[in-house]
Amino acid sequence: MGDLYDMGRRWPRRTFLQATATVGSLGWLGIPAVVGQVASRPDNPVVRENQKPGSTDWQLTRVRLEKPGGLRSQWIEGYCTRQSVSAGESIDICVSTDPPRRFQIEIFRTGYYGGCGARHMTTLGPFSGRAQPVPPVGPRRLRECRWEPCVSLKIPEDWLSGVYLGRLTTLPERPDEPYWQSYVIFIVKDDRPADILFQCSDNTWQCYNQWPDGYSVYTAPEGTQGPWADVSFDRPYASYPQIYDNPQSVGSGEWLCFEFPFAYWLESQGYDVTYCSNSDMLSPERALKCKVFLSVGHDEYWDIRQFQSVVALRDAGVSVMFFSGNAVCWVSPYRESSSGVPNRIIFRGGPYGGDYRWAVLREREHGPFPHRGPDEGYLIGARNVEPVNGGGDWVVQQPEHWIFEGTEMRRGDRIPGLVGWEFHGDPPSDLPGLEIVAGGTAWHGGTQPQTWTATIYPGPRNNFVFNASTIFWCQGLASPPGHMLPWSHWSRPHGPDVRVQRITANLLNRAIRAGTP
Repeated sequence: MGDLYDMGRRWPRRTFLQATATVGSLGWLGIPAVVGQVASRPDNPVVRENQKPGSTDWQLTRVRLEKPGGLRSQWIEGYCTRQSVSAGESIDICVSTDPPRRFQIEIFRTGYYGGCGARHMTTLGPFSGRAQPVPPVGPRRLRECRWEPCVSLKIPEDWLSGVYLGRLTTLPERPDEPYWQSYVIFIVKDDRPADILFQCSDNTWQCYNQWPDGYSVYTAPEGTQGPWADVSFDRPYASYPQIYDNPQSVGSGEWLCFEFPFAYWLESQGYDVTYCSNSDMLSPERALKCKVFLSVGHDEYWDIRQFQSVVALRDAGVSVMFFSGNAVCWVSPYRESSSGVPNRIIFRGGPYGGDYRWAVLREREHGPFPHRGPDEGYLIGARNVEPVNGGGDWVVQQPEHWIFEGTEMRRGDRIPGLVGWEFHGDPPSDLPGLEIVAGGTAWHGGTQPQTWTATIYPGPRNNFVFNASTIFWCQGLASPPGHMLPWSHWSRPHGPDVRVQRITANLLNRAIRAGTP
């Protein structure tokens, strides 16, 4: 569909001048300013937090994997004992160093901070490290660490909700000895009323995590799409295994790859945003205090209770926005760890889709599955399709729609490479009020076409549900420190684009103005 449009069209002159003026003033920060007024309060906690000095040294500088093409950094690696934690609560950090080395942990909150991307919060240690055991292969190929924590960190009351990185660094014993680094990651949550709730896609981070040497829900011998393997949050995040080789992903899951640019942009614009884990959405109460719920990046694995919670949000008047691709694809039930900690083990329980043909195909090819989720199209406005992998341009279909206000985009105008590497399509034809605002073709393997669709439909209380239909949406918002542009299927996004920023601002601002938490 999108390939019928004129690829030679250029930006309107006024939009081009706005973009070049932005790059001239703020481009060195990787964050062009949005054309339009932010609807959030100018004195909200996120604005105050980002007025504090950022850190210029928070990224990983020296990363070493155990072998060429390897996944883990045995010299120093770790994990946190909870996905998310509130101020006043404690979280344990477990670290292994092999060979044994002294080390320290620097804690950073990721955000805007004048373009720095993170703020140093505290330094822990030094600690005496030791090699902790790689766990044996358990039932259903489970690799569950039971490491001794090196520290229990009580979250100070003034630490704002956000995604926090702990940078682990070995401390050399001799001047000629190198140091090595990796991350641990955790989310600080809260329950305050806020305009926006940003759900991190950490279930998907863990399902693709192959630590220590090829153990994920995709690496079971019985088949890559079946219900055969369990994965535990009680293990380090290995280097991210898809799309590209990103050394900053060692210990940080997919946060810096596919979600952090969105958070960086939100905080740069002064939006009142708070953060949560997938596991914090097993009931809707927390999100009902917000006006907007965001699914960002690669948000593939949802416990059925998450689905039910977001349906409740939509029906209660919260606007729901899927700036994601391949979202709500697999039912992933939680269970407790071997030590009784809830929500620490997940698996691929079965497809969402109800009786839709994609779900039936998955059941026939990879089942039997113990679970089947509802047709996700009636929540997210489109569906997971086959093939779901590919790359393409994001092509405008309804330029007169209010989401394109101020962009001067015309029908057929395209944002290069923004669709990928997974997406949504085939929206339900009987969903009341649903509109296709953008759509086109993504190419799997450069040869096999698939139609993708970006949609919007009204909720019952002056709210709406939007689906951008791509994992790569955040790549058009910002390119902060610590981030790398991905590529997939011979297609790549180009980075910050004033049109992506304006569309996002239009959506958020309308929802915030209309919403009542």
